[in-house]
Amino acid sequence: MTNASPNILLLIPAYNEETRIAPVLEDYANYFRHQHSGHFNIVVILNGCKDNTLGVVRTAKKKFPEISFVNIPEPVGKGGALIEGLKLAPEVDLVGYVDADGATPPAAFDDLIQKCKNTDCVIGSRWLTDSILHQEQTLRRRFASRTFHAIIQFFFWMGIRDTQCGAKVMRREAVEAIHSQLTVADMAFDINLLYALKRSGYKILEVPTEWTDQIGSKVELGRTSFVMLLSVIRLRLYYSPFYSWLSPLRPLEAWLYRKLSAPPPLK
Repeated sequence: MTNASPNILLLIPAYNEETRIAPVLEDYANYFRHQHSGHFNIVVILNGCKDNTLGVVRTAKKKFPEISFVNIPEPVGKGGALIEGLKLAPEVDLVGYVDADGATPPAAFDDLIQKCKNTDCVIGSRWLTDSILHQEQTLRRRFASRTFHAIIQFFFWMGIRDTQCGAKVMRREAVEAIHSQLTVADMAFDINLLYALKRSGYKILEVPTEWTDQIGSKVELGRTSFVMLLSVIRLRLYYSPFYSWLSPLRPLEAWLYRKLSAPPPLK
């Protein structure tokens, strides 16, 4: 990446976000028009939306040409949507993503961009001392989050406090190098991404961020947590010497994800 202002791609995975995504797109487009001199694109990855999210994005695109979209007709999960979106990384210098609910404001995402000048990947964290939380998660969600963090640390030893915060920025070269390792289509995608980067020798910087817990979360705590745990165990096995021995269990794996109404891992 040169010293000139980098070309930036922001991915926003969206599943039935017609009521929340319009102000997020407008805020990001307006902010980066005024604060960033380089090329800036927003690509919304529509993940099997059944509502009018596509219509809302099309309306925003008329006002802001820097907005575009990829429409995936069938649900492929947050991870599946981002894996598809990350295929666009070769066109830019930096690629990142945020959630469609506006939990991460544009200035906080821009802070990640600025800090990515000297590392390969920068991730926002809600669990560092200087993080600004305008609306905290419920006690139940905080307990689930910390329990999940303990499991992740046990399996992968990455030393990352908040793997699941939906605000991350990466250099193009890092994304291109690890894209073929990305197979987790559900909400555990972030673990897949970060561990692939770590294993490949890329540096990850975790920084405090500004964040607001939003009403209308798509997370069904019990089922989503179980699916994520299943994917984490699968990911640990994927990076073990035993994974090839488990190929006869692939049909069972696919059946289990279908029973849980979850997107199966990509091949």
